[in-house]
Amino acid sequence: MTESVMTQYLGKILRHLQALHDEEQGAVRRAARLVADQVKADRIVYVYGPGGHSNLGSQEVFFRAGGLMHISAILDEGTLLSNGALRSMAIERTPGYGAIVIADNDLKAGDLLILVNAYGINTACIDAALEARRRGVTTIGVTSVRHAQRTPHNHPARHPSKKNLYEVVDVVLDSKVDVGDAVVEIPGLEQAVAAMSTFANAYLLNSLMAEAVALLVAEGVQPPIWMSANAPGGDDANARFIERFRGRIRNL
Repeated sequence: MTESVMTQYLGKILRHLQALHDEEQGAVRRAARLVADQVKADRIVYVYGPGGHSNLGSQEVFFRAGGLMHISAILDEGTLLSNGALRSMAIERTPGYGAIVIADNDLKAGDLLILVNAYGINTACIDAALEARRRGVTTIGVTSVRHAQRTPHNHPARHPSKKNLYEVVDVVLDSKVDVGDAVVEIPGLEQAVAAMSTFANAYLLNSLMAEAVALLVAEGVQPPIWMSANAPGGDDANARFIERFRGRIRNL
């Protein structure tokens, strides 16, 4: 019997996540140490996904059931698909835009920024990383080294410097997404279908947060964790901490 497309996709996802598990644990633990240290010091951890679906990464770990309350998603309107897909693509290719976003969020020395960008080449993403570095911000990149390395230097999405995200951050979590992102091939169709990057980003980000929480608990720290507001007692559990973060997290 011919394997269904759905089954093919499941196999691709499982193999990809297994590779991330097997090969990225060291990097995830290094990044988790950085996150844990920020939370221990009661500092905010910023997450920015400059570009299209990479914005989903910042939303994945923000205000999330089971997630750290110290996470602040930078949800800049420029590259959100809800404001227009073509507009988003144009803005992520605009020189200087990413630096403006970092400045607008007033990131400073001692802060921690997680940059999520599946392909790791676009101008807004690189500018955000470079501006963060200039300000003394520690950076974690969630990106595909392979995709960046295999994308031509003259690709129109690239930053003018031709730098890649993995080259300009302090810690890299390699999502290992292939060029083109889509992974399922259908006979008779030239273009592959079914993307991988959102699964990869979500797995790495949630693993990072869970590892950070485990470090904190092992060190005697009970970090505030969001409980689902749709679960019994969720509103009351979360309400104990709201005032602690109101005004410190822009989109709370």
